[in-house]
Amino acid sequence: MGDAESHLSRRPPADGSGRPLRGRTMDESAIPRRLKELRKRNNLRLEQLAERTGLTKGYLSRIENSKHPPPISTLSRIANALGVDVTDLFSSKGEADQSEELTISRSNQRVEMARRGTPYGYIYEDLALGMKGKNMEPFLVTVGFDHKIDIQTDFRHQGEEFIFVLEGKMEFFFKGKSYIVEQGDSVYFDASIPHSGRSLGKKRAKLLIVIYSYRRV
Repeated sequence: MGDAESHLSRRPPADGSGRPLRGRTMDESAIPRRLKELRKRNNLRLEQLAERTGLTKGYLSRIENSKHPPPISTLSRIANALGVDVTDLFSSKGEADQSEELTISRSNQRVEMARRGTPYGYIYEDLALGMKGKNMEPFLVTVGFDHKIDIQTDFRHQGEEFIFVLEGKMEFFFKGKSYIVEQGDSVYFDASIPHSGRSLGKKRAKLLIVIYSYRRV
């Protein structure tokens, strides 16, 4: 799940009361810089990266020159095209107990990536913290209240996705239909089909989301 190209605007996220969301957040401006560095390291032109991701050259250029990263689904598409794990782009080294076979994400070490500048106000917390070569990408996601969608860019990505509602209630949009899911409900779907969601009621929905990306060869 992610948000549309309007993430390039500027507006801090807020909860239902209008108060800014708080949490240990990361330097989001480092992600676009990292994407550009990786593209150049791979000797890829924007046109070539556009072909690999299915995104437009203009949109990729705006991402690289923005101070805010694109949605997780878009990051996943770009990361796969660049041959890296999406969580490598915003996890700091040393934040987890890990080896080649195991990573433990401590609750007091996780970093929030707030979706500033988007009408969704999503907040992502990486639960994998640098595990290499993984097929699954787990996140805690706090969902905003508004809903907009641009199926040409941000709401579809390779692989499959699993959502478990931990708190609150959410309206889930999939293939032109709307579904209401609440605490204890889960959704499993083909992530290549356009999808999105928004919180309902006074409380933001909190989700466990696992994105399965087909193994790179």
